[in-house]
Amino acid sequence: MPTVHITRKTHFNAAHRLHNPQKSDAWNEAAYGKCNYPNWHGHNYDLEVTIAGEPDPETGYVMDLGRLKEIIHEAIIEPCDHRNLNLDVDFLEGIIPSAENLVVAFWRQLEPRITDARLVSVRLWETERNVAEYRGQ
Repeated sequence: MPTVHITRKTHFNAAHRLHNPQKSDAWNEAAYGKCNYPNWHGHNYDLEVTIAGEPDPETGYVMDLGRLKEIIHEAIIEPCDHRNLNLDVDFLEGIIPSAENLVVAFWRQLEPRITDARLVSVRLWETERNVAEYRGQ
């Protein structure tokens, strides 16, 4: 059987601040610029989750996309949507919420829940021009 990749795209809104508490305010301002504003800033994130596997001979599905939608909602959207990623999301505690760190954290939330296929990629669009991707390396 061929291996097929399928992707579910979803959306959420959240606030964050890029700030390393082990560094000085001057260092943080130089490293993060506007993303270091003390009163946070927000993004309209787009999240793409790609899985791979062989289509089931009975259903034709690699995985029911409705089930993948539920997993993403439970693991990522529900805890993160309309939240402050620095303060409100337990699994992000102690993590600087850059897009790069978020895709790794999201992978760790998703991978144990996806049992019918193999998680291939987590892509997070922070803006229409900035995207981070993690492939589980």
